[in-house]
Amino acid sequence: MRVAIASLPAGPDRENEDFAAAASGAAVLLDGAGVGGAETGCTHGVAWFSSTLGGLLLRSITRHPARPLADCLADSIAVVRSLHEDSCDLAYRASPTSTVVCARSGGGTLEYLVLGDSSLLLADRGGGTSVVTDRRLDDVGRRLRGPVDALPTGSPEHAAALADYRDALTGLRNRPGGFWIAGPDPRAAEHSLTGVVPLDSLASVTLLSDGATRLVDRFELADWREASAVLGSSGPDELVRRVREAEDGDPDGRRWPRGKARDDATVLHWVLP
Repeated sequence: MRVAIASLPAGPDRENEDFAAAASGAAVLLDGAGVGGAETGCTHGVAWFSSTLGGLLLRSITRHPARPLADCLADSIAVVRSLHEDSCDLAYRASPTSTVVCARSGGGTLEYLVLGDSSLLLADRGGGTSVVTDRRLDDVGRRLRGPVDALPTGSPEHAAALADYRDALTGLRNRPGGFWIAGPDPRAAEHSLTGVVPLDSLASVTLLSDGATRLVDRFELADWREASAVLGSSGPDELVRRVREAEDGDPDGRRWPRGKARDDATVLHWVLP
């Protein structure tokens, strides 16, 4: 199993809230949902939540190869809840959450699960690509983020509009008509996007946080086929470097309006034999 991982925090003074790991025939990537230093009700923090859930999920999907990925995720969320429900306020509306992408090979197929706005990129042996992304958060955000996108990133006015936007998103989290993400309630796993692909049709599988997919879906500086070519020739470090280069060239968000000038960016690239 050949796996390469690149992961950078939004800045050198910031904790990386992404998590990625792989074991034999399996990979997971989580993007912890931070709230810009606001109160979460959890004493452990967002990075603890995403890394703890990610480690438990990887263990579950490898130890129980016949158990559906969504059930493994629900089990793992329940375990994380048990670890801190006595010390943290998990009923708090801004309790830590995380996107989830995972993949597992076995029996000639690749199973996958996507929850939240991270992505799974599948490159086939003929050079084609397909991407699985949960767009429900994007659909909700598009209706709400007009005031944020109209202001320079990093300005006081932008910060205030971003806080209002995040507050509105929190109110739509894990409910019909809103979006679904891993948090305190294991039932969120039921709303994951799942699928199965023949393993012999694939050349590689790539898991990406939304900070890494910016090059394609936010900045439109590459399409998925071009991103896959970069991964194949230069690896995930180069893809993340190109994201950072674009972000640093537009620090005020004038060309590409966005909530964060920089975001944690993580790529796990799994090359299949």
